[in-house]
Amino acid sequence: MTEDVGLTTHRAIMTRRIFTACLGTETNSFSPIPTGMSVYQQTMLVRGGQHGDRPGLFSVPLLRWKQQAETLGWTVAEGLGCFAAPAGNTTRATHTALRDEILADLQRAMPVDAVLLNLHGAMIADGDPDAEGDLLARVRAIVGPGVPIAAELDLHCHLTRQKVASADILVIYKHYPHVDVAERADEVFSLLRRMLDGQVRPVMAVYDCAMLGIYPTTAEPMAGMVERMTALESEPGVLSVSLAHGFPWGDTPEVGTRVLVVTDGDPALAERHATALGEAVWAARDAIVPPFFSIDQAIDRLLDLAPDGRPVVLADTADNPGIGAAGDSTFLLQRLIERGVGGVALSPLWDPVATALAFDAGVGARLAMRIGGKLGPASGAALDLDVEVKALTPDGWQPFGGAMAPLGRMAWLRACGPGDAEAIDIVVNDHRVQSFHPDCFRVAGIDPLRPRALVVKSTQHFHAGFAPIAREVLYVSAPGAGSMDMAALTYRQVQRALWPRVAAPARGLVNLGTPAR
Repeated sequence: MTEDVGLTTHRAIMTRRIFTACLGTETNSFSPIPTGMSVYQQTMLVRGGQHGDRPGLFSVPLLRWKQQAETLGWTVAEGLGCFAAPAGNTTRATHTALRDEILADLQRAMPVDAVLLNLHGAMIADGDPDAEGDLLARVRAIVGPGVPIAAELDLHCHLTRQKVASADILVIYKHYPHVDVAERADEVFSLLRRMLDGQVRPVMAVYDCAMLGIYPTTAEPMAGMVERMTALESEPGVLSVSLAHGFPWGDTPEVGTRVLVVTDGDPALAERHATALGEAVWAARDAIVPPFFSIDQAIDRLLDLAPDGRPVVLADTADNPGIGAAGDSTFLLQRLIERGVGGVALSPLWDPVATALAFDAGVGARLAMRIGGKLGPASGAALDLDVEVKALTPDGWQPFGGAMAPLGRMAWLRACGPGDAEAIDIVVNDHRVQSFHPDCFRVAGIDPLRPRALVVKSTQHFHAGFAPIAREVLYVSAPGAGSMDMAALTYRQVQRALWPRVAAPARGLVNLGTPAR
């Protein structure tokens, strides 16, 4: 009799059917760039599981879930996988088309035993401030209350009530830079499997820290917070612990930092741990934001350091395409030129026009060129420079988080001096993307160890790749669409008080209401 039960259980497991899909982007409400269908097509738009030979970061969870499911003998129905590089609001027509395609894919796949979604969590569409929460709610309406829904989220997500109410399991990246995407995908799958096997009954609690900020996990106290979260997951009854940093440039009602704790059927335990961790984050609020230098302070620091064979890395944080900025601002570059600072290389600066002109001119050409400053006031003034085309790269790539990120066509332009020590080297490209790895210099022809300083358009994702070669990393607060002055952001949709805009805002557990299941 026992053997028969075991065989029945085995067969049930073998015949499970799951649905997977991906939708997301990181919406910067202050970006001048609308997010239309072409941005998704350029970044990630995958049908039928055809991820190609260079899958992007947001393909990683889908690929791991498929592999793990098929290892167990499960059937995987793969819906649309789509992700857009950060920019402004997703247009209404694009959002509706992508959302409805995923829902149609799910309808065709029914019946399913579970749904796994890879989401960013900070997507805002025209007319919908919580686009991914809306998708989760619509998926719940299709599958009903008895089918588990699990999702992986970026730590810069907006952890909204709608998302929590519609899902059974939410797991958020722990690290910034995002080096644990695959690890968190495995965690999502493991929890879902245990739920399907009847081993756990996940319940969630959320604590609102009422904070805005960008918190690198590569230094204390955030590194310790990650260790604390990981240690909590070893406690009896605790299934998962996450910190949603939030995305401060998303003008949406539930923006801000929130703690998520998932326990096995024990809401009081979830609330107790969420409150304790949330208060610890609040207590560390002044220390978890990295120090920022003004442009001139950063240049002064650079000039104070005698060259030792390692570059100083200047992170132009406000012009990071990874948070929706254009990636073409000239504020830092212009000041380096004005102060006569040589031995500096920047890569990449998004300028499709300058890139095309360089390719037309060819390697070795010398020409006057207008560079950067094209997208509006947040981009600064265009710079008129005499440059030499040093190298051309027709198809550049850089690694990030176990995946490869495209750089597009790249042109290495040398300005302001003939030799390495005197020159400012500028790599322009035609694919808007942040600097993830020193390869964004290498593939353009520049040895990243030769300049005295490297300028990167990134807030923190660069750190994993650049810190090992850097003498020092300086976070530069320049003007831009990703301004680090959180108190000065001009919200329209945010009504609640948030630090640092308000010194002591109300914080506490979020009333999640009745789950939609």
